[in-house]
Amino acid sequence: MAEPVAEFEVAVGPRGLGASLAIPQDARGLVIFAHGSGSSRFSPRNGFVAAALREKGLATLLMDLLTEEEAQDRRNVFDIPLLAGRVVEAIDWAAAEPALGELPIGLFGASTGAAAALVAAAERPRRVRAIVSRGGRPDLAGDALTRVRAPTLLIVGGLDFEVLNLNRIALRRLPDARLDVTPGATHLFEEPGTLEQVVAAAAKWFAEKLDRERS
Repeated sequence: MAEPVAEFEVAVGPRGLGASLAIPQDARGLVIFAHGSGSSRFSPRNGFVAAALREKGLATLLMDLLTEEEAQDRRNVFDIPLLAGRVVEAIDWAAAEPALGELPIGLFGASTGAAAALVAAAERPRRVRAIVSRGGRPDLAGDALTRVRAPTLLIVGGLDFEVLNLNRIALRRLPDARLDVTPGATHLFEEPGTLEQVVAAAAKWFAEKLDRERS
């Protein structure tokens, strides 16, 4: 029988960005999602991943990194400092919330959101304890890569050739990272069974790294 999950719609940070927070009973950690390519907290792929993480006892925060007005300007989707600043706001917000403040934090980033997550982790090294990137662009984090202290898992589709090459380059700059290649998967992991492989790898990574922080 699944553990009960408390679900809330919340406003995060000084701009009151919309977010969906879900907290399982006896949560072991909190995973904050950083969406990419202009997707919102209603991203079906990230929602699928988040649901699986909650089954593993992890709280999840899916938030919009941009206001509605900002999202109209496509350039903002690739403004990594802007997006990273919003992730930092979410980290700080969670730290100040009584129900979340004691939980170790993980970040899950997709596409450009992965770069934002890595930059945010470099800004908050004591709070971010694990990172997972799904089909991400960690290369866009630039020099911040060398300042990331949280163990990082880069998951890339085996058929996503350009992004796979960029992840291999970024891997060499990250102090503590691993690259997992999903055979037969393209950029969005739309092939049958491939997103489930992402879920399994991410859940295992967060469970191991965040549990270590609690022990």
